[in-house]
Amino acid sequence: MSRQTRPAPRALFLSLLSIACVACGSGHAEEGHHEEAHHPIVLTSPAVMDFPTSEEYVAQIHARRHVEVRALDEGYLRAIPVQEGQAVTAGQVMFRLLPVVYRARLDGHRAELNLAEIRLRNARQLFEQHVVSDQELAMAEAERDRAQAENDLADAEFRFTNIIAPFDGIMDRQYVQEGSLVEAGDMLTTVSDNSVMWVYFNVPEADYLRFRAIPEATDPAAPQSLRIPEVRIELRLANGDLFDQTAAETLTIESTFDNATGNIQFRADFANPTGLLRHGQTGTLVINETLHDVLVIPQRAVFDILDKQYVFVVGADGVVHQREIAVSDESDDVFVIRQGIAATDRIVLEGVRQVHDGERIESPEFRSSDEALSHLKQHAE
Repeated sequence: MSRQTRPAPRALFLSLLSIACVACGSGHAEEGHHEEAHHPIVLTSPAVMDFPTSEEYVAQIHARRHVEVRALDEGYLRAIPVQEGQAVTAGQVMFRLLPVVYRARLDGHRAELNLAEIRLRNARQLFEQHVVSDQELAMAEAERDRAQAENDLADAEFRFTNIIAPFDGIMDRQYVQEGSLVEAGDMLTTVSDNSVMWVYFNVPEADYLRFRAIPEATDPAAPQSLRIPEVRIELRLANGDLFDQTAAETLTIESTFDNATGNIQFRADFANPTGLLRHGQTGTLVINETLHDVLVIPQRAVFDILDKQYVFVVGADGVVHQREIAVSDESDDVFVIRQGIAATDRIVLEGVRQVHDGERIESPEFRSSDEALSHLKQHAE
């Protein structure tokens, strides 16, 4: 009986691997061919338009006036006529210290002042009668002045036992309670004037220079201020809502940059008629402005190489040239171009991955800038 010959295992494995590779290669080739046919090369031109943009900055909110109320005299706290969080008016009594010692001291100095006044009147009468010299009269006047000064000091100390609100505002936390012994200099509370809020935010040096480059922004009489025309400044609160007031037209600029961060601090003023904003809050300051007659292109026409951005520009002869661009702003699916291309250039919009620098494109499609920018989010690759 003849013996059947079987192929060697290694030869069989290599044969199967060769067949699989051929099939795989042909499949990828067909897929790549199908993809190229499905993505024709489309050109467009930059649009020249007014472009709304916004910049956001982390902000700290402060009251226009926020002061510490401290005791000028020592004594026991007798009464607190107002409560935490209560609105107070200028001159309203907020704390009362026990005035017994200060009342007695004031009464003693008033008696000394009355005695000095009597001695001065007697000295004047004797001087007119040529009984005493002018030096004795001057000494009597000096004694009266000294007694008057001591009386005024005692009166001020007595009045300091009533601690009053320095301006209209809101009383904050009470750091002492009724009956406590208060030393001179102890902080009793703070008062905030929240009618206008100062919103501080840090601006990078590049943005600072851009704002100062606006001709109408700088006032020579007030170089620490900045007025940016056609700009709306808003405040987004911590819950994401926009505050119902916009900032005043003028921004205030600090005098120095922070060397550690390269930022300088700006201040925007917001009216706070309903008292919603409080001292110490945080938020996001939003500067909305419109850039006029700028070049705008879809983001999908741009590609990155390392840290630079490029587009493919197609010349009149159909040859593709790679060109570096500088982007000044972006929003959604578009870039605002600062330099690198002109409004008359034709750039590759679709098929960026299919073309190469120096390659000639035959019969590409062309879309107007309006068509290319319409419904970008729905058509972006």
